[in-house]
This record gives sequence, structure tokens and C-alpha cells, in this order.
Amino acid sequence: MNEIIKKIEQEQLKAEVPAFNTGDTVRVHAKIKEGNRERIQIFEGTVIKKQGGSNRATFTVRKLSNGVGVEKTWPLHSPNVANVEVVRKGKVRRAKLYYLRDRVGKAAKVKEIVK
Repeated sequence: MNEIIKKIEQEQLKAEVPAFNTGDTVRVHAKIKEGNRERIQIFEGTVIKKQGGSNRATFTVRKLSNGVGVEKTWPLHSPNVANVEVVRKGKVRRAKLYYLRDRVGKAAKVKEIVK
């Protein structure tokens, strides 16, 4: 039974997974279906967590929209996620950035890695 599940999960994995980490600012290109039309909507924000493995892996992105914090969680290998592009790399020391929820303005920024 376990081998069957592993085989099914392997088939659902994406061939190319973008390389990003917690603290990075990313643009998620999500496919939105409206009636019989399909379009791509971009959601840009800071990755506050990555979790799971295999085809169950998810990531959560947080942004401020009109002064209100908005978080969305996407499955990494979902066909509804067309592309994830990294805008800037962030310098963080922890895996989950939940503390950003309590911060506003400049205090909610993550330092950028300068190369």
C-alpha cells in the first residue's frame, strides 16, 4: 500500500520547483478561473513559512493590502501555481516568521541579503 501512495505522489510533483526560502519576497503567479476564462493573478509578499514535504509541501506568503495584513497559503506543487519568482532574498535567522504579524511599517521589513 505504501509503495502505491509513493508512486502516485511522485507523479504529481512538478519537474522544476523554484528555490526560495523563508524571508524572501516573492511574486506568486496564481491561475484564477472566472467562468470559462482563465487568467493569472500576481500576489507579492514575504514568505513567512515553508512546511511539509513531497507533494504536500506548502508555503505561506504575507503582504499588506490597504493597511490590512493578508496571508495566503499555496501548495508548492499545485497546478494552480503557475510560477514563483523571487524578487529579493531576505536575511532571517528562523524558519517561521510569525512575529511579522504583530509589526507594522518599517518594523515589518526583512533585511535584504547583499551580495
